[in-house]
Amino acid sequence: MTDVKDAPDRPAEKPVWDQNRVPRDETRPAGTSGWLRGMIGEDRLIYAAVAAVAVVIGIVGALSTADDIARRGGVYDPRTPLLWDMTSIAVIILLTPALLAIVRRIRREPALAVRVALAAATIIAFSAVHITGMVWLRKLVMFLADGAYDFRFSLATVLYEFRKDVVTCFLIGGGMWLMDARREAHRALQVVAAPPAASPPSTPQTIWLRDGARSIRIEPRDILWISSAGNYIEYSLADGSSHLIRGTLAAAESDLSRFNLARIHRTRLANLDRVTAVQSKPSGDFELTFDSGHTVFGSRRYRSTVASLDRPAASA
Repeated sequence: MTDVKDAPDRPAEKPVWDQNRVPRDETRPAGTSGWLRGMIGEDRLIYAAVAAVAVVIGIVGALSTADDIARRGGVYDPRTPLLWDMTSIAVIILLTPALLAIVRRIRREPALAVRVALAAATIIAFSAVHITGMVWLRKLVMFLADGAYDFRFSLATVLYEFRKDVVTCFLIGGGMWLMDARREAHRALQVVAAPPAASPPSTPQTIWLRDGARSIRIEPRDILWISSAGNYIEYSLADGSSHLIRGTLAAAESDLSRFNLARIHRTRLANLDRVTAVQSKPSGDFELTFDSGHTVFGSRRYRSTVASLDRPAASA
């Protein structure tokens, strides 16, 4: 349930939930989920890195296996080890987008128990799909080569493959976690104000909301409030529209404070220049009414933010 009063009357705006929010949006130094929808743009760098490392490891492993066979008196022939390793690598690469989506889901989950459960379920599912996929891929390749492949299915064989999959899943998932966290911390989503000297005094300043290759230009005057929504922040404008942009509320607060956008709640900033009324609640919380008629609630923790607005209203 949102504490934005008129949210149901604005279908274009995604609701914001304030309960159980991770305190990552509190003011501090600045640091696409979307499941498989993230398989575009900058995510390709992560996929390419995983694929490159996996292929190199597969080639080195296959050559080492062929060398070990030759050392034991066999014939040095890397073709069969390469087939076994490359079919395994191919399935892993195909699983990379799903694994990245799950890693992002785990990163957004605040509860440790849920994180552990998701990680365990992911490893089991990853191993099951990996083993099944590589076996059938090997069978297909051998069938096309007029040969046959026997996986020799048994508990010992499955456990042998599962042990390797646990390590693989941890290494790839951990690498994705670090790469995604680093990219998010240095993401190009910054609210950049136009240089004052570049605009004539009569021209209102504009800001750009940037999310990868997509940019949206708005005027600070048009912003009513900004709310956090997981890994995103939502800009609510006076015309009833809203823009859901990837970023943190703390970064937005730092960049937009000069436009008199101040924090009124742990998960919300408000444009104080557009506030027309302040109503106090018995709990110490308060309610702001904007000149557009929209109404939002603020927390008593940030009561001092609107103190200068409340005094004239009380006098009137």
